[in-house]
Amino acid sequence: MSSVAELRSITSVPRAPGAIPLLGHALALWRDPLGFLSSLHQRGEDLVRVDLGTLPMYVVTTPDLVHEVTVRQAGSFEKGRFFDRLRPLAGNGLANSDGELHMKHRRMIQPMFSRERITGYSQIMSSNAQALANSWGAGDVIDLEPAMAGYAVETLARTLFSTDIGLPAVDAVRKNLPVLLTNLLVRAASPKALDRLPIPANRRFDKAAANLRAVIDEVIATSRAAGPTDHDDLLSLLLAAQDPESGTRLSDANVRDELSTILFAGAETTAATLAWTFHELAARPDVEEGLIDEIRRVVGDGPVTAQHVPELKGIRRVIDEVIRLHGVTLLMRRTTVPVTLGGVEMPTGTEVAFSLYALHRDARLYENADAFDPDRWLPERQAQGPGRRAYIPFGAGNRRCIGDLFVWTEATIAIATVLRQWKLVPAPGHTPREVASAVAHADRIPMTVVPRR
Repeated sequence: MSSVAELRSITSVPRAPGAIPLLGHALALWRDPLGFLSSLHQRGEDLVRVDLGTLPMYVVTTPDLVHEVTVRQAGSFEKGRFFDRLRPLAGNGLANSDGELHMKHRRMIQPMFSRERITGYSQIMSSNAQALANSWGAGDVIDLEPAMAGYAVETLARTLFSTDIGLPAVDAVRKNLPVLLTNLLVRAASPKALDRLPIPANRRFDKAAANLRAVIDEVIATSRAAGPTDHDDLLSLLLAAQDPESGTRLSDANVRDELSTILFAGAETTAATLAWTFHELAARPDVEEGLIDEIRRVVGDGPVTAQHVPELKGIRRVIDEVIRLHGVTLLMRRTTVPVTLGGVEMPTGTEVAFSLYALHRDARLYENADAFDPDRWLPERQAQGPGRRAYIPFGAGNRRCIGDLFVWTEATIAIATVLRQWKLVPAPGHTPREVASAVAHADRIPMTVVPRR
């Protein structure tokens, strides 16, 4: 901890180059958000000021300062501007709520993502993955982004809504969620006044958010009116959830916000991770052959289940590496009291941000940081690596993603199921390009389906 004499004013934090009047760095973030955020640590500063319009945001660029924000001084922060802008999509769900509301809802929802529950959901994951693999034929050219998004949304929908009551919501998710995810980061980085401009992107976002919320509201009302059920889906569990300390239950608005949050957080992360996995493996046939041997040894010829997941250690290393390379673009917090970060005094109301994408590609932390190297997660190499604080794919502290085990299980089952049946070969004529949204997904990953010998 710095002494009082060493503390610096927030005005001493260097500002990133390239700001323009009124827009600040918003134009740079629009044009190349991943490149811009990754460049900030190259200034050699732990803290860099970035202007969102006329609003200053202070980006922390080291694992230690990210730990200060997310763990050690987490109680001095609330969700920041990014999550304010997420509210049209996710309301006050776990991703957006703060303080006692967040803790109360987390206590109520955490049991729904227990290992036992996810073991039950894994049957849906496995059958959906097999259905996806069976829908392809030899020689088909598949665009992996929408294919994996379809798998992720279908799996989420079947775990959220187990009866025909949820079918309208499933359809609404398929239609509207891609529109929302595509425009979310741009809106978060833009001055709020631009939301009112009657441009197509704003109209599409507002219409998709309104449609999705309205349909989920209707499904909740129908389910509530039908009374208690013995269904094991997440909607039924949310409607029945009760805080063990206060005895309170979730309102219909609370349930809608939590469902929206789960959809938002689960769909894009899983889809992007799966699409990038097959792309990265295509360039590393040695790694892919190792996974095939592991799948045959651990799983055999039957369905891939949750029981197999812990033993598929090679797939776990591949997923770790894919998420490191193509992870969360930007997260934000806002100070609720004066805070000291890196020797800088930050007053109440200061917007602080960090990019897991940039942190996980920092050459100061990772050797050959931009290279796909799953072996960096072998125990003997991890012992020589940058440490746990340098890799936080699902966040840290009391804000760690509640559904991380769900995502690991779902992705592992899908990868093992597809790899056992098909070899995916890059189609000529296109090199996938990263596109920034909540995570770094691909513009397109066209691949040709070849039967596995």
